[in-house]
Amino acid sequence: MAGYPCHPLLHRAVASVQIAVGRGSATLYYGRPLEMRLMQLVLLLLSLIFAVVPLVCFLGVVWWLDRYDREPLWLVGLTFGWGATGAIVGALIFSGIFNLPFEIFLSPEAADGIGASFIAPLVEEPSKAIFLLIIYFSRHFDNTTDGFVYGAAAGLGFGMTENFMYFSSVAETGDLFAWGGTVVIRTLYSAMMHACASSVVGAALGFVKFRSIGYKLVIPVLGLGVAMAIHALWNGLLTLDGVLEADGAFAVLNFLLFPLEFLGLFITLQVCLQVEKRMIRRELAGEAMQGWMPQDHVQILSSTLARNRKTWLPRGVNQDRYVVAATTLAFRKHQARTSTDPMYANEVTRLRGELRGMLQGAQA
Repeated sequence: MAGYPCHPLLHRAVASVQIAVGRGSATLYYGRPLEMRLMQLVLLLLSLIFAVVPLVCFLGVVWWLDRYDREPLWLVGLTFGWGATGAIVGALIFSGIFNLPFEIFLSPEAADGIGASFIAPLVEEPSKAIFLLIIYFSRHFDNTTDGFVYGAAAGLGFGMTENFMYFSSVAETGDLFAWGGTVVIRTLYSAMMHACASSVVGAALGFVKFRSIGYKLVIPVLGLGVAMAIHALWNGLLTLDGVLEADGAFAVLNFLLFPLEFLGLFITLQVCLQVEKRMIRRELAGEAMQGWMPQDHVQILSSTLARNRKTWLPRGVNQDRYVVAATTLAFRKHQARTSTDPMYANEVTRLRGELRGMLQGAQA
């Protein structure tokens, strides 16, 4: 959980829990001026708001970007919740275990640096990825784009809880400017780093969903390695800045490098969406040739702009239902070719009947 500043997750979590419960308001605020107490309380409340609201909004944007076959909100929310709770607990436990020898035999500064640069990536990325591996077997998780969405959801949930820990810790000082700087950097950088790192793992899992066992054994491991590298680079440069007393040089380098990493992942996501668009057009073209749907619907359904217009379907056809059924049909046809699960072939038959029934009902 170490990100900015660089301290191990366990220490930050303990400090944050102490603040959250107050350690008894008399102990926490004893002897401090009233203005300081009020500032601390205001910053603590704002810490909760700024930890939750921006990252929930980011999650909504990620969900919206999956424009052809959006994932069920309940499952995206559950993944986000795992990142915010289960992954945090796992990271707390294993960070404490793996950090312990370094804390015993090394100086606090050295132990903190190792914890941030090496232990945190090795522990936190698998903690976030465990839930992705579970929902990998769901019929909703069926391609690379889905993996990006679920992976980002787990990372954003983790980042939300971690941000609250950091924000509330700084809030104890009552320093508004230090608190504001922490909010900006952790919201725009550290939390997004978590989302990007775990989205790589999710994308790797989605990529191999309908591929051979060789891909399934290699690609997810590589994805997890890339996620750890993204995390280690972020934490490592910040740690190096402190160790070498570089006056922020490595931090600035970090702030310049991470947007490039983010851009690379965003471009990859857009490429995946274009692949989906071509797949929808190809699969539905076969349906049109067999007379299951009008030919002009193929082009419309493969365009996110055209499919949202209100004039292309016969009167009486539920547009949302038709678009979802046709898009799902395209995905299920594609998946049925490589899957041994009869569910996909059965879904193709069911969806064809559903589409035909909607169109025939409108003509009656």
